[in-house]
Amino acid sequence: MNESAKMDYNTERETLAMPEYGRNVLKMVEELRAMPSREKRSEQARAVIKTMEILNPQVRQQEDWEHKLWDHLYMIAGYDLDIDSPYPAPVKEVFETKPVSIPMKGSPIKAMHYGRNIEKIINLICEQPEGEIKTVLIKNLAIYMRQQYLIWNKDNVSDETIFADIEKLSEGRIEVPEGLELGKVSADVNFSRPGIGNQGGGKNSNRKYRNRKKR
Repeated sequence: MNESAKMDYNTERETLAMPEYGRNVLKMVEELRAMPSREKRSEQARAVIKTMEILNPQVRQQEDWEHKLWDHLYMIAGYDLDIDSPYPAPVKEVFETKPVSIPMKGSPIKAMHYGRNIEKIINLICEQPEGEIKTVLIKNLAIYMRQQYLIWNKDNVSDETIFADIEKLSEGRIEVPEGLELGKVSADVNFSRPGIGNQGGGKNSNRKYRNRKKR
């Protein structure tokens, strides 16, 4: 194949620092950097900023968007741009330094659908002496865990499954009293996940509730 007719693929070019503006803007920036006059470079920079605004109109929705455009211009130029800018030139180290990762606190959650707070409650119940109060606490915990289970799994769950989870999560420190029952789940309880359900508005939700009451 003739070298002059060889296709020019983007994958073979250098990676764009700001791909949302495209390679044509990069060429414009390279041309303005090559201009010997600082006055001409500054004039051309303002023209490039206008082009960038057109190509990336959503930037106008951000706070201090004009400042961001000038920062983007410097980034495209590799932070090597000698012009008169209405804003201070950004510092490369500030923009390109990777954020420090925040270590996860505590141990991994044993059961995601119950959450970490369940483990804290279990630890508190473990500290209670055996007796009627502890039995009531275990029952209330089991009812709450059943609600959480139904929110995330949507399947029916037996009391025995919840009791087994309590004993497992407590690592055997809690023994569910024999004969403990949670009772039936009310038909009016909505186990939708957070942010799901009731999206049709209050009127639709009330209508569904009234229909259930009539059945």
